[in-house]
Amino acid sequence: MSQTTAGHAHHWETSWAPLAAVLGIFLILVMGFSQYFVYHNTLMTIIFAGIGTPILLAGLARWVSEGLTQKAIIPGLAIHAIPVFIVSEVFIFLGFFSTYWTMRLSAPSWPPAGTPEHINLVLPLIMTAILVSSSFTIHVAEEKLEHNDMGGFRSWLMLTIALGAVFLGCTIYEYSHLLHAGFGPSTNSYSTAFYSITGFHASHVLVGLGIFIAVLLPALGGKTNKTFLGVASVYWHFVDIVWFFVISQVYYW
Repeated sequence: MSQTTAGHAHHWETSWAPLAAVLGIFLILVMGFSQYFVYHNTLMTIIFAGIGTPILLAGLARWVSEGLTQKAIIPGLAIHAIPVFIVSEVFIFLGFFSTYWTMRLSAPSWPPAGTPEHINLVLPLIMTAILVSSSFTIHVAEEKLEHNDMGGFRSWLMLTIALGAVFLGCTIYEYSHLLHAGFGPSTNSYSTAFYSITGFHASHVLVGLGIFIAVLLPALGGKTNKTFLGVASVYWHFVDIVWFFVISQVYYW
C-alpha cells in the first residue's frame, strides 16, 4: 500500500507493471530463445520478440512512472525487501550450478567430445574487469545523486549502462565465434551447461540495463527516485558477484 504525493490512495499490489515486465521477459528470453536455438524457427523468434518487447517496455514505463509519482507509506521497505528477491535468484543460479557440477563430476572425461580444444580464456577476464568497473561507476552515480549532483549522476549512470552494453557485446561476440566453430547449445553436455549458465547471467545483465535505462530517462528531465536507484544498484552488484562464480566454474574449472 502506498500513497501519491498528492495524498490519493494507491495500492501497489494492483499494479499491472510487474506482470507486464515479467511477461515481456518471458516472451523474449524464454519463448524467443527456445524458438531460435531449439526449434531453429526464425519467424517465431521474431514474432515472440515483437510481442514481448512492447509489453516489456510498457511494464517498465509504468513501473518507473509509479516509482516517481508514488510515495511509500513505509519508507525504505524496498531496500529491505530486495535481499529476499536476491535469495530467490541465488537458488535459481544454484540449480544451474548444481546440475553442472553433477555432470562435471560424474563424467568419465571432461570436456566431452565436440568441445573446441581452445576456448578463449582472456575474453572472460576482460568481461570481469568491465563488470567490476560498472559496479564502481554505479556506486559513484549513487554518491553523486546523494549530493544532489544530477549532472554527475546522469554521467556516471550512462557510463554504467555503456559498460553493461559492452559486456553483452562481448557475450554476443563469444557466442558467434563458438557457434561458428560448431560449438552450439546442443553439441554436448558442457555446451548445454555453458550456454544455459552464461545465457541466464547475460539475461540478468540485460534486465539490469533495462532498469538503469528506466532510471535514466526520467533523470534526463530532472526526475529521479533514490530508492529506485538503490534497489537497481543492489541488483547490479548481485549480477556482478554471480559472474565470479560463472567464470570460475564454467571457464576455469
